[in-house]
Amino acid sequence: MDIEMKTEVIPEIELVKQETLFDSGIKLVREKNGVFIYKVSLNSPIPVEPKPIKIRWKLPSINAKGVWKPGALHNKRQQYDWELEHLHSRISVDAPVISVFGHNDHNLITFACSDAINLLELNALLREENNHLYCHISFFTERHPAIQNYEAYLRIDYRPIIFSEAIESVAKWWEEFESLKPSITPDLAKAPMYSTWYNFHQDLDEDLLLQECKIAAEIGYELLLLDDGWQTMDTNRGYDYTGDWQPDRFPDMPGFVDKVHDIGMKLGIWFSVPFCGKKSKAYQKFKGKFLTENHRWAPVFDPRYPEVREYLIGIYKTALLEWNIDAFKLDFIDDFKVYPETELTKKNGRDFANVNSAVDRLLSDVMDSLRKLKPDIAIEFRQKYIGPAMRKFGNMFRAFDCPNDPVTNRIRITDVKLLCGNTAVHSDMLTWHPEEKAEIAALQLLNAFFGVPQMSIHLRHASEEHLEMITFYTNYWRKNSDIILAGKFTPINPLANYPILKTEKNGKSILGVYDDVVAAIVFEKQIDFLNAKFSENIIVRNTGTENEVNLHSFNCQGKLIFNQKIILKKGINELPVPPAGLLQLK
Repeated sequence: MDIEMKTEVIPEIELVKQETLFDSGIKLVREKNGVFIYKVSLNSPIPVEPKPIKIRWKLPSINAKGVWKPGALHNKRQQYDWELEHLHSRISVDAPVISVFGHNDHNLITFACSDAINLLELNALLREENNHLYCHISFFTERHPAIQNYEAYLRIDYRPIIFSEAIESVAKWWEEFESLKPSITPDLAKAPMYSTWYNFHQDLDEDLLLQECKIAAEIGYELLLLDDGWQTMDTNRGYDYTGDWQPDRFPDMPGFVDKVHDIGMKLGIWFSVPFCGKKSKAYQKFKGKFLTENHRWAPVFDPRYPEVREYLIGIYKTALLEWNIDAFKLDFIDDFKVYPETELTKKNGRDFANVNSAVDRLLSDVMDSLRKLKPDIAIEFRQKYIGPAMRKFGNMFRAFDCPNDPVTNRIRITDVKLLCGNTAVHSDMLTWHPEEKAEIAALQLLNAFFGVPQMSIHLRHASEEHLEMITFYTNYWRKNSDIILAGKFTPINPLANYPILKTEKNGKSILGVYDDVVAAIVFEKQIDFLNAKFSENIIVRNTGTENEVNLHSFNCQGKLIFNQKIILKKGINELPVPPAGLLQLK
């Protein structure tokens, strides 16, 4: 039978547990200006395998419009208590935070947990019988090794601030924990990148890549990411040969890296960290030391074995020392998890029972080893492994794959950006059909503008119009990168897929306008509008005073179309700008 314990504080919180051997409790430890911090603790005199424990509370659903969750993408609507699709968070999947926002984008409630390592289940669900939101965080919903003690903190924010500010304050709160201190973000992590994935896939060719690099370097791309295919002659897009990581397709990898450096670019290499293909030598060496062999792509290394961790660390150190590379893309981290056949003990040579803790140890050791060799090493992680624990290791978080889908790219970039403080957020790689109109291709870049752009088209085959467009907007992005990456970032209307994104710093604002909506502004020194749509105007509501301003309007290739003085009157203004163009008010 469940045992319920209630605290004596407001708001009323319940802790529901099934395991009576634990002395369990929840206590309010701090409250300030509408932010409540609770401590959750479990203690047992002997090691016990924990059963599910749930913290739950409710509040009236007043002015509730939608629910923001990491990775929710287009689905930011309210959920109902008869829907059981909860947010699941662990070290390598999403982050333990949910924000309920109102019709004015203000925060109704944002709640988060300090445990960024273990699997948690979270949700905020509407109950139709009484129009209340029922919130919960559940612990130990997956099999977990026996423990004697456990501690975590719950943060609940009721402040009537913009929802994005509430989420960003959670990210800053996570940074306060010694176990979640984020890594530094080197300049290279903030540089535009050229990726080989969408344009070459596994069919990589050294000579063609060097041709691409020469063009990419000329138009502002500083880092080449050599994706899947460098390690095998197989082009079936499978993972049968992962695990050995020998540069079969680039027999003189140090020489190739030198050539890329001579062009003026840095080079990073992709590794699928957990996979050990059955056709690799490593598979025979580590037989019996996998979390599962029933994965659809390849057996998954078990990081609880110290020799597995040592082997993987050695691969990355060798690549750094012998090839002189500058960055890593460490992929598929989320496939390190508990599988049905995974035994959760320290037996048979394992020095961890908990898989998530072993992943934390593996990545900590990887980063310590690499940073000793190159302190400014750049590390890319892909969404969903973008939570607070992953910020300890990675300094580039990329939006999950969405080829030729600019709207999804924009949403993913924005959602990740809210969570990760000063860690660099990258777009998914940009790709489009070579016969696409330049204005439509430009929308790919403009939708990715508030992250670091990654390009993945064949530049040597690009039309003159496409190259002019890429060059214009890449140079503009580089010139304004400090405002874009370090300015005050405000996304508008998450339930409508963020039709306006805004960043501002030192009196200059940049607004991305993605639908035919009205953009509210208060004019200061300069405002730039990215017309990321196909209509030929921007509708502005000036909520400040009337001003005489200089209006400059460019098409997507950077040609000046309008140059005139106008009166920016108080209220509604219609301003001319070409499709996918840039409008500047000074």
